[in-house]
Amino acid sequence: MLRSLAALLLLTTAAAADTADGQALKAMTWDQIVEEARGGTVNWFMWGGADNINAYVSGYVADRLKSDYDITLNRVPITDAAEIVNLVLTEKEAGVTDAGTVDLIWINGENFRSMKQADLAFCGYTDLFPNNTLVNWDNPAIANDFGVPVDGCEVPWNTVQFAFAHDSATLVDPPRDMAGLLAWIKANPGRFTYPAPPDFTGSVFVRHVFYHAAGGPDALLGPFDQARFDAVAAKTWAILNEIEPFLWREGRTYPTTVTQLNELFANGEVAFTFNYDPAQFGIAVQAGIYPETVRSYGLADGTIGNTNYTLIPFNSPNKAAAMVLQNLLLSGEAQLEKAKAEVWGAAPAIEIGRTSPQVQAGFAAIEAHPSVVPAAELAKAALPELQADWLTAIEAGWTANVGN
Repeated sequence: MLRSLAALLLLTTAAAADTADGQALKAMTWDQIVEEARGGTVNWFMWGGADNINAYVSGYVADRLKSDYDITLNRVPITDAAEIVNLVLTEKEAGVTDAGTVDLIWINGENFRSMKQADLAFCGYTDLFPNNTLVNWDNPAIANDFGVPVDGCEVPWNTVQFAFAHDSATLVDPPRDMAGLLAWIKANPGRFTYPAPPDFTGSVFVRHVFYHAAGGPDALLGPFDQARFDAVAAKTWAILNEIEPFLWREGRTYPTTVTQLNELFANGEVAFTFNYDPAQFGIAVQAGIYPETVRSYGLADGTIGNTNYTLIPFNSPNKAAAMVLQNLLLSGEAQLEKAKAEVWGAAPAIEIGRTSPQVQAGFAAIEAHPSVVPAAELAKAALPELQADWLTAIEAGWTANVGN
């Protein structure tokens, strides 16, 4: 797995280098790139765990890409982007520089850091996009991915913020801060659990406890600091080990994915689920998986938010087609479509005020699902992500000190 290669990647100091096709594309106009892409195929490797997201990509996006540009979209479902990063790294080590397997990855955080450090990303082309003007690159939350400068190596797709969900019919007044949640877990044995890191959602729950143990994230921002980590980690493992006997199945086992946690919640085995994308709660209610009484919320002491992106590997054989797809994903129309509650409910990665009057009116007309906490409400207590080195250390520390 990629995480086993973390130390190796941290030592990688390869100078940025373009393949010949990448250099040629960056010398073209946008119209020339579109013509180069026409009739091609783009292989997009992306997490496939949500039916509504899959339907949006394979339906609306694929249809637009085909009708407007005669480009075929091949959506390749994956469970962990780290595996695909490892695939690209293996291809590079084998000398595959222009005929890679992957044209586009849905990615962020540790995986972006690893690709950038190992010189696996195609970079420096995003200014060519007509829709790049819709992106606020002056926003640090957009210009940096888990503290790592984007530097034209990936394109924002969505913004998200962590939220909890509960059934208001059975839990009227859920705990509203981390201290209250930890106390609730001990008072209600077997009714709470979280996915084991390195599951993406389980990992972010553990980071919330880490922030709580640190008294907030301020002391943790910036480059990784071993002394600060050790002090906070000791408190964090103590908290998580203290609540472990009160978890689902007495903490003897943990869900391995957020999908499994969602199933436990749907079956009434646990009282909470949680997600980086609160829109998923509304989608589950609409699908009849969760009851209509499900409601979601943030914590008074804040929840973590970030931006996710798409990235073209350095050895993609279909870079032009992938660029056209990225520009389409950034468009006001595509961002509006996925923001609709019945489609996805995803928060946009662009500035709505920079879009056309028609798109702005479309966003204004969206009715939020009652099970989905409004993004504006969550944003009042948004917490920043840590740099990726912190995440790697927290996940490894959980495995050694809690998951064992």
